[in-house]
Amino acid sequence: MFDELTKVDIEKMKQELEYRITKVRPEILEDVKFARSHGDLSENAEYHAAKRERGRNESRIRYLRNMIKTAVIIDADSAEDEVGLFDTVTYYVEEDDCDEQVRIVTSLRRDPLEKIISKESPLGSALMGKHVGDRVCITVNDSYSYYVVVKKIEKGKDDDTLEIRKF
Repeated sequence: MFDELTKVDIEKMKQELEYRITKVRPEILEDVKFARSHGDLSENAEYHAAKRERGRNESRIRYLRNMIKTAVIIDADSAEDEVGLFDTVTYYVEEDDCDEQVRIVTSLRRDPLEKIISKESPLGSALMGKHVGDRVCITVNDSYSYYVVVKKIEKGKDDDTLEIRKF
């Protein structure tokens, strides 16, 4: 499956990739060399920690390269009166009799704890393209769904203020 990402997502990944290759990788290699110089490697916790960190960095580099290579670039624009990427949506949850608010973003920048959700999530995908006043069924899984009503759409833009997701 390809990730649908914006140009800003790709640019942020390229910046992190460059940083990890040119700055982090050489620092970690120096740490490994220094820890190795302390002698017996079987009981050298510093050496094992440095190698673990090197593995994490190399894994992130591979992940970023693969994401950049396979991503499908999408446009974040949407009509003024419909829910689109980077918009903040206020909706009424019928089941709980309360209002909630989320911002819909690409999968790379989601942060559910901050109410920043992916357009691929059950709620995000159901809200995309909807208008104020629309009643929407949110299907979480085969045995649970609920209804919301879109109350307000605040148009957002694709900027670089949202960080890309780390491991």
